[in-house]
Amino acid sequence: MDFLKSSAEPLGWKKSFLWVAFAVGCFHLAYTSLKFPAAGLLIFGYAFGLVQLTNQPSVKRAFYFGLTTGFLCGAPQLFFFWKIFSVAAIVLWLVFAFWIGLFTAISCGCILRWGKIRAMWFLPIIWTGLEYFRSELYYLKFSWLNIGYALPVKLIGLGSYPIGMYGAGFLIFAICTAYPFKFLNKIKLFEWFLVVPISLIIVALLFPTDSKSRHQSIPPIVGIQMEFPPAGVLPKALNNALKKNPDAQIFVLSEYTLDGAVPDSLKEWCREHSRFLIVGGKDFVTNDIYYNTAFVVGTNGEVVFKQVKSVPIQFFHDGLPAPKQEVWNSPWGKIGICICYDLSYTRVTDELVRQGAQLLIVPTMDVAEWGKHQHELHSRVAPVRAAEYGIPIFRLASSGISQAIGSGGNVIAQTAFPGNGDVLAAKLRLPMRGSLPLDRWLAPVCVGMTGIVTAALLFMAWKEKNTKLKKVKA
Repeated sequence: MDFLKSSAEPLGWKKSFLWVAFAVGCFHLAYTSLKFPAAGLLIFGYAFGLVQLTNQPSVKRAFYFGLTTGFLCGAPQLFFFWKIFSVAAIVLWLVFAFWIGLFTAISCGCILRWGKIRAMWFLPIIWTGLEYFRSELYYLKFSWLNIGYALPVKLIGLGSYPIGMYGAGFLIFAICTAYPFKFLNKIKLFEWFLVVPISLIIVALLFPTDSKSRHQSIPPIVGIQMEFPPAGVLPKALNNALKKNPDAQIFVLSEYTLDGAVPDSLKEWCREHSRFLIVGGKDFVTNDIYYNTAFVVGTNGEVVFKQVKSVPIQFFHDGLPAPKQEVWNSPWGKIGICICYDLSYTRVTDELVRQGAQLLIVPTMDVAEWGKHQHELHSRVAPVRAAEYGIPIFRLASSGISQAIGSGGNVIAQTAFPGNGDVLAAKLRLPMRGSLPLDRWLAPVCVGMTGIVTAALLFMAWKEKNTKLKKVKA
């Protein structure tokens, strides 16, 4: 396998295509990790392949090889976009691929301008800056297929100071960037990929994130999966769930369970049974303008708290964005409520943790028609968030896959897809409080540094072009 040997010379066409195949293969195998958890470590191969593809004779060629890699990784994983957006899905696949191409292009520019040794320090920063920007900051922000979602969650929530999903990407690219240089090239490639992940797993096992001494138990939480149910069936469904889980104090129904505010029948149910209910509905401002809202109905039958969706989904009629975020001061502790896709944005969930959230409850709408793979990709988010913050998460989806997750990122219970009518019940243990992972300061710094590096490369290229034009005219 000669193509695995690093070279000081720019890659030719054949080796470049082989690296594309290697990176794409590792990426898709890594994303089988729901069934085969160890496969997530193959994301190292994806990163290594991208690093190799930065070694091109021109920035333009590096961009197109990165774009090709991104498209071949993104389109198969996000094929469900076709069911939602039809032909427009191709544009969205290309948008995802664009950021991979931009990484290889900027990195190649650094190598051509400053040489491999100096550029080595920039590549992890560029990757993290672009990954954070495309996941959290611009209009089409989309964090799925991030490197962190493929890794075992124990590596995300390592010890008392979790590195976070963006920090994991930074470390992986730092390792894969450093490997080809002589001072680290004493072991073979496949030995390198064995030693580093195994070492990380050993460290994760030695420093567990879920410490029983600082947790308190709360009564069971119960959720019922139902997709657009008629309002009249809800009290009966709640009664059936209560019979099976008589100790439960909080019941959860999905996002958009209701087409409006909480009806009297559900308020009466809460009053009669002295239970709390969290249910997704609409809080109308006018006849057709509303807030996508999670209502908390108390044991007195009144709405005691509500939280609006912070980031409505682009291209969907998903309501107005939340004017503010707050935590619910429940009888058992501070509970943060984020709706569906909000869990994918760390800038949303970080705020709830800053306010002291000890548990996140996430009413979610995942339409069964979108397919099993979409639901599986979405189910990767919650374990990573739990591991990052060190707090449990109860995520109730309309059609699967609902999850109850411990504060270490371990899945305690989950339902199947599509699972209409399935009940999720779990007794979770709340920590004193959660904390933000280390990458929450690292990633924004990387965005700024990536912007500076890109601006510097563009300025120097413009200056050189002007100098050449002046010489030609002279």
